[in-house]
Amino acid sequence: MKVAFITPELAPLVRRTQLADFTQALTRALKGVGADVRVFMPRTDPLFDDVLEGISEVGVVEVRDGRGRVEFRISAGELEGVPVYLMENEEFFGRRNPYGGEEGPYEDNWRRFELFARAVLAALVAIDFEPDILHCVDWTTGLVPLIHKLEYVDKHRPGKLERAGTFFQIQNLAIQGAFEREVLPHMGLPHRTFTSPTGIELAGKVNFLKAGCEYATILGTHSPGHALRIQEQDRGYGLEGVFRRRHKELVGIANGIDYATWDPSADPLLAQPFSARDKTLAGKKKCKTALQAAMGLDRGPRTPLVAMIGRFDSDSGFEILAEMLTPILERNLEVVLMGAGRADIHERLKTMETTFTGRCRVIEGYQLNTAHAIMGGADILLLPSHYAPGNALCAIGMRYGVVPIIYAGGGLEDYVVDLEANSRGGTGFHFKQYSGDGLLEGIDGARKLYRNAGGWKTLVSRCLRQDFSWHSTAQEYLKAYRRVTRRARPRKQSA
Repeated sequence: MKVAFITPELAPLVRRTQLADFTQALTRALKGVGADVRVFMPRTDPLFDDVLEGISEVGVVEVRDGRGRVEFRISAGELEGVPVYLMENEEFFGRRNPYGGEEGPYEDNWRRFELFARAVLAALVAIDFEPDILHCVDWTTGLVPLIHKLEYVDKHRPGKLERAGTFFQIQNLAIQGAFEREVLPHMGLPHRTFTSPTGIELAGKVNFLKAGCEYATILGTHSPGHALRIQEQDRGYGLEGVFRRRHKELVGIANGIDYATWDPSADPLLAQPFSARDKTLAGKKKCKTALQAAMGLDRGPRTPLVAMIGRFDSDSGFEILAEMLTPILERNLEVVLMGAGRADIHERLKTMETTFTGRCRVIEGYQLNTAHAIMGGADILLLPSHYAPGNALCAIGMRYGVVPIIYAGGGLEDYVVDLEANSRGGTGFHFKQYSGDGLLEGIDGARKLYRNAGGWKTLVSRCLRQDFSWHSTAQEYLKAYRRVTRRARPRKQSA
C-alpha cells in the first residue's frame, strides 16, 4: 500500500498542536505494518530539519491558480525511516508558522493552503511516486481531494495519480478553514464548486473542511462513537447533513499512543518507574511526592492531585474549569494546570494560584518533560473538552495510572468506561452536563472513591492495564485504505 500522507505538522519537525504527534506516530506505525508511506508538508518556521537524515533538494514544481504561477522547491529527507518531502516557498510559508501569528490566523491562509494542495499533487508527479492513497489531514489539506478530482481524475492527466483514492482525516471540527466567497476565483476553482449542494460552501463561505468531507473517497474521525455522534443535530459543527449523507463512507478509528515515548516502566523523567505489575503502587506514590515538591504543593499523600493539560480556551473546557476552580480547591484537592491560550482565562487561573498557595500551580505553555512528571504523579486527569478530537492524552494518562474524568458527550466515551455505569470494568468518570456544575459532579464522584483506598487502587491498576497501541491502529487504517482502493478512484459526483 502506497500512501502520500499530507499534513501541516510532523513532530519533531513542526509541532504546533497534537496533530504533530498524531502524524509522527501514525506514519511510523503504518511503516511498521508494511505500508510505503511518505509525508508531504509545507516548510514553515520554525522547522527543525536537523532531525531529517540525508536532506537534499529533489525537484521544483510550478503551480497555477486564479492569481498566477507560483514555484515550490521540493526537499526530501528521512525521519525514523519515513521519507519526508518539504514543499518550500518563501513568500507563503518561509518565516511563518503553519497557521498564524500573535494577532491570529494569517489572512492569506486560504491561498497558502490552496497552493500547498496544488504543489503536493504536482510533486507526486515530479518525484514519480504513484500512491494508492492520498491521506489528507484536517482543513489545511481539504482542497486536495477537490483539486485531485478536478485536475487529475476528471481530466485524465498523464500518470497514475488519477487512480489514487483520497482519505480525509477530520482532526478538529471546530476549526474549519472558512473564508469569504470572494476568494473563490482567486483560487482558480469553478463557481459550481461553491453553488453545488455537495460543494465547498457552508454558511455563505468557502469552507476547506467541507471540501475535504465532500470530495474525499472515505472520511475518517477519531473514534467509532464520534463518527456516529457528529451526524446528530448540532453535533457536527454545521456539517451534520454531510456526515449523514455520507455515513457509509465515514469511519471512526481510535488513536494509539507511543509506548516507546510514554512508558512509565522505563521513563527516565519519573522519580521512580512503575507499571501494572507494581501491586502496591509504590512507584506511583513516589512520583506524586516528587511532583508535589517540584510544583510547590503541600505534600499530602492522601490529598487527591488533579491535573489538566491543554489549551486555555472554551473548546478544551478550561472555561468551565476556571468558573469552578474555587469550589474545586475548597474540596481539599491539589490542582496542576498546564497549557497556553486565552489571556483572560490564564489570568483567572493565575489569580487562583496566588489565592490557593500550595494547592494550585499554573504552568504556561506545553513543556514535555513536565508533562511526563505530571502524568507520573497525578491521581486524576481532567478532560472536560466539549469536543475531543482524539484519545492520546486520555490514553497516556491511563497508561500512567491517572484516572480520567471526561465530558460524556465529548468523544472519549469509547475509551473511558464510566465507573458508575460499570463498576467492574470502569476506567474513569463521566459527567453528563457540560457545565461547571457538571464538571464538579464528576470530580465529586472521583473524590468519593478516592477515600476508599482499596477501591481506588483497583481502579488505578485497571487503568494501568489498558492497551492503546499504534500497531492495532495502523491495521485499522489499512482496512480503511482498502475501502478506498476498492473504489479505484474518488466517487463520481457533480463538481
